[in-house]
This record gives sequence, C-alpha cells and structure tokens, in this order.
Amino acid sequence: MKLIQEGQTEVYIPEDNDPDVPLASASVFYNPAMEMNRDINVAVTSVYAKKLAARKSFDKSQITYADAFSASGIRGLRIAKEAGISAVLNDWKEEAVSLIQKNIEHNNLQESVTATCMGADKLLHGRKFAIVDIDPFGTPAPFLDSAVSSASFFLGVTATDTAPLCGAHLKSGIRKYAAVPLNNEFHSEMGLRILIGSIARAASKFDKGIRPLFSHATRHYVRVYAEVLNGAGNADKTLKELGFIAWCLQCRNLETKNGLAVFMNEECPECGAKRKMSGPLWLGAFKDIDFCDEIISELQILPLNKKEDAVKLLTVCRNEADIPFFYDQHMLCEKLRISAPPMEPFLEDLRNAGFTATRTHFSGTSFKTDAPMNIILEILQKQV
Repeated sequence: MKLIQEGQTEVYIPEDNDPDVPLASASVFYNPAMEMNRDINVAVTSVYAKKLAARKSFDKSQITYADAFSASGIRGLRIAKEAGISAVLNDWKEEAVSLIQKNIEHNNLQESVTATCMGADKLLHGRKFAIVDIDPFGTPAPFLDSAVSSASFFLGVTATDTAPLCGAHLKSGIRKYAAVPLNNEFHSEMGLRILIGSIARAASKFDKGIRPLFSHATRHYVRVYAEVLNGAGNADKTLKELGFIAWCLQCRNLETKNGLAVFMNEECPECGAKRKMSGPLWLGAFKDIDFCDEIISELQILPLNKKEDAVKLLTVCRNEADIPFFYDQHMLCEKLRISAPPMEPFLEDLRNAGFTATRTHFSGTSFKTDAPMNIILEILQKQV
C-alpha cells in the first residue's frame, strides 16, 4: 500500500494502482485524474451542508452523506473530514471495504464514517440520506431511481460513459437514457443535458423535482449537482424544463422546444434542409449563479491541489449564458471559408447588436448566443 493525500485527507491505495485498468478488473480503484472533480465536490457539499444546516436548524454533523461507489473511500472520506458531515461509504467488493475501513481509522473518522459492503441499489433503496453521491465506473443510469428515492435534499451524479451520452454510441445511449442524442460539435452539452433530463424523469417517479445547482462536462466525464425538491408539484414543474432540439447539419441552425410531446418541422427554416431531432433532454439552466459564487468562495479558502483549475472552471460556468446549446466558432468559419477571428471582439460585437453572447466551459472555441444564425454569420464575416 502507498499513502497519498488530497486536500486535508490521506488515504492508502494499492501499490499497483493503475488508473487505466477498468474498475471490474481492479481490486480497488483510485483515479488521480478525478482529483479536481473531488476538490469541487468537497466545496459544493460543504456549501450546501452549511445552507441545509441553517435552514433546518441543526448541526452539520447531523447531515448524512452516502457515497454508494466508494472504492478506496477517497471521495466520501474527504467529504466527512473536510466538509464536516457524517458519511456512509459503500462498495460491493470486500477488498475495497477493508481498505475503506483502514482509511477511516487512519483519518480518525470512526465516529462519523461507516463502511458497508453491498450493492449500491440495496444501500440506497434501504435507507434515506440527506445527500446521495453516485460515481460509478461507466453509466449511472441503472442507479438513478434508487439514488433519487434515497436522497432527501441533494444529489451528485457522475457519468463517464460519454460515448453513449453524446451520441457516438447511439443505440447504447438510447437504451440507457431513453433519449436520442446527437453526435455533433455540441455533443458534450448534449450529454450533460441528457443526463440531467434522465435524473429529472427518474425523480418524477417518486414525486420529486430537481434544481441543478452546478453541472459541468470535463474531459471524459459529466458531473451534475442538483437539489432535490419533494412533492408532486415540484416534479411537474421540473418536467416542464424537458424538451427537444431540432438541428440542421447543413447550416448549423438549431431550435429547441419544451414539452414531452412536441411537434417540430423537419425542414430547416434557414436553408430548407432536413433537420435531425434529439431528446427528451433538459432545456433549463444547469447551474445557479449565486450557488456558483459560494462554491468559488469556498474553493478559495480550502487547501486544494487543483484549486486554480477548479476556480477557473467554476468562473467560466458561472458566466455562461443559460441558453441551450452552443455554437463552435471554428466550424462556422470553416463553413464561411474564413479564418476564425479573436473570440472576445466577436462576442462583443454580438452584444453590441443587442444579443446575449458568452464563452462556454465546453471548449475554447465554443460560444452561446440568442442571436439568429444569419446575424452570427454576418458578424463573423465582418470580423475578417
């Protein structure tokens, strides 16, 4: 075993740990590439726990957190130690649970952390937790029902199966998420919105709604943090944020429409080509600006290895327009057969023309705007 440290927490991991080995083939898995994810998770959970404790008038230590796929235990141990709440760390492998117990004792967290050995569904269907976190290897789809039924206030979900989510493996995505994705330039946001939509539909089965407080698509994974809102009324309100997108491969024009039973003309209104349809997916905001501000403030005071990267990501997400789907500037310029102009002057021209225009966290060449396609192309041409 070797000892590693993230934030204020030390854990033992196997000496031969290989992040490239699939989880099913590894006895206990630890992925160092997910450290920023866990840094953000600590900040998000700490902020929400403080708000929840104040709202319910109880101590943070009374808040229960479930890490359903714990492996080495690093995620849940950091939450317990750095966010100051009680945690249940679960894994179905006995070797993992033995290591988790060793790490609990190493961090002197015996009073606030418990290790369990069972399937994630069995844990979550059997108990209620204030906060539920599912971070499986691959798709979270089979566990969404148990996760939302167990979570009383807050839910964290990671998906690493970006190929099905983003349309590269179309049939697999349809089977897992009961939604049709598009594999195009904004496939990363497509995956994020399909995941949130799947969580929303799962929550509605239990008369619950959700409110995404922060979500992002980074490298090989998608991560969603959502407040759980109890009651059929909240479920109905949440479902109104679902809908479909019609997208034109020819001119890149896109249109969205809310609803679970909608009609959208297949003919593109801009160029007359046949459009592709996608959904159902989440069309609402995938972050809350005030909550993002609080996360950034929390990140600034925590001792974290990935602080700079985490703050940068949060800042871009916080400033990103709440408009479904982005455009890729380079692809549009390629269509026009012009060189891509500097992004900031281009966005400023869109804003001066009376439209919203921002960068996005999805890529350095992407932007969001409510300007129609003809205006976007016209301003791009003027930039050259």
